[in-house]
Amino acid sequence: MMRKMQQSQQREYPLALTIAGSDSGGGAGIQADLKTMQELGVFGTSALTAVTAQNSMGVHGVYPLSVETVAAQMDAVLSDMGADSVKTGMLFAPDIIRVVSAKLGQYGRIPVIVDPVMIAKGGAPLLQEEAVETMKVHLFPLSEVVTPNIPEACALLGLQEDDIRSEADMAEAGRALLRYGCGAVLIKGGHLPAGSAGGECVDVLVTGGAEPSMFRTPRLPTRHTHGTGCTLSSAIAAMRARGENLPDAVRAAKHFVTAAIAASVPTGQGIGSLWHAAHREVPAGR
Repeated sequence: MMRKMQQSQQREYPLALTIAGSDSGGGAGIQADLKTMQELGVFGTSALTAVTAQNSMGVHGVYPLSVETVAAQMDAVLSDMGADSVKTGMLFAPDIIRVVSAKLGQYGRIPVIVDPVMIAKGGAPLLQEEAVETMKVHLFPLSEVVTPNIPEACALLGLQEDDIRSEADMAEAGRALLRYGCGAVLIKGGHLPAGSAGGECVDVLVTGGAEPSMFRTPRLPTRHTHGTGCTLSSAIAAMRARGENLPDAVRAAKHFVTAAIAASVPTGQGIGSLWHAAHREVPAGR
């Protein structure tokens, strides 16, 4: 294994692995992750955890893969190609979380960005209730950063969603999540009450030894935001694979996501998706 990992370190290009579910609608999940990594100049590989039947109207079915299938994909990629960073997204079930955590531990110290995907944009559950504790116990201690939005942070901490209403509340929630062994926590502020951040979307990065860092971008008036969480976490993974430190990776990822939201497309009759090539081109018809 060491020989293979050394080969990966000699590559002339960065490589990031996403471990997540598939979105048949193309806006989130593995599809969003790989689009994001490609746009940021990183070669993306994948280990699929589940297949969803999904479109702009919502999630119509979730079909998890076996733990053997998930483990085999991770072994195939990491033993041969290695990875400069890893992003986890929808893991769905306790047994999948346990095998992913075990495999990440097996392959050494790679920056791991954990997006604790719990609920789809339309409200469908993407993480079994009994898997929440498994994630906190087994996966969080392996993470460089965990990236919950406000509803996810509240669910992880056993809070009501309206318990987090300000930047100070976000920082406090981040510090509470650090107790589960995370290297850092990025609380995403898109669900803050309107007007609470002066027309901005504020994300708060909390680490163990410094004051929280605030990342601010304009709040954009659109409902077409499917895939924002997946895109942000995979953009952070891409920038870490490129060698950026964590705060700079978060800053670059947030600007990437903001541009993709600004160019978002109404892909169906419901909530549209980000346009990941926004920094290069604007989709036809805009």
